[in-house]
Amino acid sequence: MIGLLVLVLVARQLRDYAWMQDFIRRYPGTSTSYAPAVTTGFPAWLRWQHFFNGVLLMFIVRSGLQILADHPRLYLNAGCRPGTEWLRLRGPVPADRMDKTDPARVWTSKDDAVALPGWLGVPGFRHSIGLARWWHFTFDLLWLLNGAVFYVLLFATGQWQRIVPQSWTVLPNAASTLVQYASLQFPVNAGFTNYNGLQLLGYFSTVFIAAPLALITGLLQAPAVAARFGTARGPLNRQVARSVHFGVLVWMVAFVAGHVTMVLCTGVVGNLNHIVLGTDTQEYRAVMLAVAGICTVALLWLLATPLTVRYPRLVQRTGRAVVGPIKEWMERIHPRATYRERDITPYHWSNGRLPDSPHYRRLRAGGWADYRLTVGGLVAHPVQLSYRELLALPKHEQVTGHYCIQGWSGIAKWGGVAMADVLDIVRPLPTARWVVFTSFADGAEPDTGRYYACHRIAHMREPTTLLAYEMNGAPLSEVHGAPLRLRNELELGFKMVKWIESIEFVASIDDVGWGHGGYNEDHEYFGYRMPI
Repeated sequence: MIGLLVLVLVARQLRDYAWMQDFIRRYPGTSTSYAPAVTTGFPAWLRWQHFFNGVLLMFIVRSGLQILADHPRLYLNAGCRPGTEWLRLRGPVPADRMDKTDPARVWTSKDDAVALPGWLGVPGFRHSIGLARWWHFTFDLLWLLNGAVFYVLLFATGQWQRIVPQSWTVLPNAASTLVQYASLQFPVNAGFTNYNGLQLLGYFSTVFIAAPLALITGLLQAPAVAARFGTARGPLNRQVARSVHFGVLVWMVAFVAGHVTMVLCTGVVGNLNHIVLGTDTQEYRAVMLAVAGICTVALLWLLATPLTVRYPRLVQRTGRAVVGPIKEWMERIHPRATYRERDITPYHWSNGRLPDSPHYRRLRAGGWADYRLTVGGLVAHPVQLSYRELLALPKHEQVTGHYCIQGWSGIAKWGGVAMADVLDIVRPLPTARWVVFTSFADGAEPDTGRYYACHRIAHMREPTTLLAYEMNGAPLSEVHGAPLRLRNELELGFKMVKWIESIEFVASIDDVGWGHGGYNEDHEYFGYRMPI
């Protein structure tokens, strides 16, 4: 508030100077020097898309904040070491819980998540990123389709001239508009035919810069994109993308807030006639229709969280139906990106409930000498491979990126057995379509069974798909999955089952667990395809 008051005082003082008065006369803010007048009004398609865009953006922002709350830190480095974030929405990681030699006390990324109130986030409670992502991706896709239609019609009808500057004189006119607004002596509102310089730059930046950036930075957060193009490091790494993505969110919220404020302050009845009826009139019918639209949006806002809480499986199934085909297409990418050892990030967040069974403790105490990996199901030659036998198989090493669903990332060197070699040993039957990896560890919820995840059998032939027993040149630590964990570089981290006890080849995932493709898919409504 103090900042706004200072801005007003400075602007009013500037308008007392003759040079500023001359500047405003020369550049009045609204001019045909940088964009011609558009005299065809606001067509119906534009008015409806304006409304749809607002509704879609509302859910994208709310679900996006919920996703951020699951790892409430933003970085510019690929490794996400606590203390290197440029923005955090919670306190620092407790120093006494960063020592990974004490697995029981390690601060996990689950511990780090924060809650959002239900009126703000969707669905508005802690550890609900699975549901939030369905909201986010579903409305992202609808927003992109709406935007594609908008782009086509914008240029087909000449409406693009409203928001694309055609002369550099837009810049001094924008500066003039800013001074006039700040001084509370507003320029003439000619928005039906000409946007002022500041309006035009705002619309242009939102439509042609911010919106494409949202798409690009969203895709750069996908493990499949990183595995194909090598973007887990460098200026396009996931954390830079997350930071820019958050910046786009802030821009969109600020733009909407400023836009609504200006509509209210520069002739609300006339402005609503423009965008509701498409006419340059003063009919109060436009106000009533606008109020009805606002009430509809408010109702959708209020219903989103309670409906999600009541029908989470419906949200999951709807999201899978809408976004699933795109995820399936992205899973067909062949992961080939590897990195140099100097790219290895010094810190790697951990997650998951540690195994606590007496059997696992005995195996660990014996240095895994008695460990047996059971591989069976729809195979010609089921086997039990001892730890020593696994170590005797050809060793493959790779430096690859790890992308957690919560948002953090890291690069590590993994050593282990290629799943392709395991397939050659057991010889899957033609009816085998999926591979189920089951952990020694239970899932996060008490008494809900073992952690497991299902993977497409086609991924098992990829050269970078490993059963890893080493990380960064040393045997896997307990917190990172000893004795064995999966690496499937196309998928998000929760699919990389740690503490593997068994592998089973199956024809369908419908009869495995609750039939959704994995423990987190069953209990936290994740998707079984996770290339993004």
